[in-house]
Amino acid sequence: MRVLPSPKAVLHRTALIALLATPTLASAQCGGGFQNFVRGLKDEAVSAGYSIKTVNGFFSGVAKDSKVLRADRSQGVFQKPFIEFSRRLISQSRLDRGSRKGEEFDKIFERIETTYGINRGVLLAFWAFETDYGAVQGDFNTRNALVTLAHDCRRPELFRPQIFSALELYRKGDFDPARTTGAWAGEIGMVQMLPGDILEHGVDADGDGHVTLKTSAADALMSAARMLSHLGWRANEPWLQEVTIPAGMDVSASGPAYKKSVAEWEAMGVTPRTFDFAMKDVEASLILPQGHKGPAFLAYPNFDIYFEWNQSFTYVLTAAYFATRLQGAEVYNAGNPDTGLSDGQMKELQRRLQDRGHDVGSVDGILGANTRLAVQQEQMRLGLPADAWPTPDLLNEL
Repeated sequence: MRVLPSPKAVLHRTALIALLATPTLASAQCGGGFQNFVRGLKDEAVSAGYSIKTVNGFFSGVAKDSKVLRADRSQGVFQKPFIEFSRRLISQSRLDRGSRKGEEFDKIFERIETTYGINRGVLLAFWAFETDYGAVQGDFNTRNALVTLAHDCRRPELFRPQIFSALELYRKGDFDPARTTGAWAGEIGMVQMLPGDILEHGVDADGDGHVTLKTSAADALMSAARMLSHLGWRANEPWLQEVTIPAGMDVSASGPAYKKSVAEWEAMGVTPRTFDFAMKDVEASLILPQGHKGPAFLAYPNFDIYFEWNQSFTYVLTAAYFATRLQGAEVYNAGNPDTGLSDGQMKELQRRLQDRGHDVGSVDGILGANTRLAVQQEQMRLGLPADAWPTPDLLNEL
């Protein structure tokens, strides 16, 4: 369930960094004939010190996968607003299974909490959303997916290093290029980690001598926790908390880009809906995913780490919220948000924002961080509630 893999430790090993810095690589970064591209990869691997036998074994039978490219270009689920998206992903069945998985792997979660200070709800939510607790791990051939995406010239800098990471896993006996399958973007296993992440953060938690994320829940969960810790997770701190905001509150400082201490938010009338504020001196952002009339959350520093896992705002907020539900939080108060925009209207809004000089990235119909910030700035200019939620009225004003 990725919008695309973020560059999580894209260069994982010193040898590969040296390889990627060599002039020979510049001639075949992407594109051209597929077989010529593969030959270039094989030559570079041999130059990096891999044996011809290893390289030929890894690349034997490699093929371009058109289904991967189609999947890369069609991720409309992330265009859905938070309420619709979260209700689609979070069910009572998933909550119940999460509770059972928490009990089944209690000892592993205790190890994670002791070692990394990461709450089990956080890992259970990722496990649920990425593979439905391991049941749906993807059926794309991982090697073919990585080579296909590296050959494609949209984001070769993300995928090319992962080919060599997969090659290193193959050399170590932990990757079968003909049989290893996973997500379309090359992630493997129960929590969908890229080969480079497995090399750098993989943990043999079950003690069998291998890091096996497809079949070992212990390995998968411990490896994911280690990666989150490496990305900067602050041990034993919260990540998200639902709040209530007072009517008429100035919301111009809402959004991930703005932070105040919890005590400052409290002084402005923001109150917790479930549990008390545990850390009043820590800074947090006020998140209003569908405007000031919809759900409201305080996002703590750990919330930012979610964006290292996935770059979709909607996915990140839903995963963070689901983790709180797994820890006993109530169902959020959906409120009564103003009507949002259709896909076509959102793209038109993005074009109009671009015409006004705002950097919204691609005109893709997705309400991402840049579009939200631009909307908020225009709302302030027009004297509207600056909650970063675009409405038909705003579109008409622009």
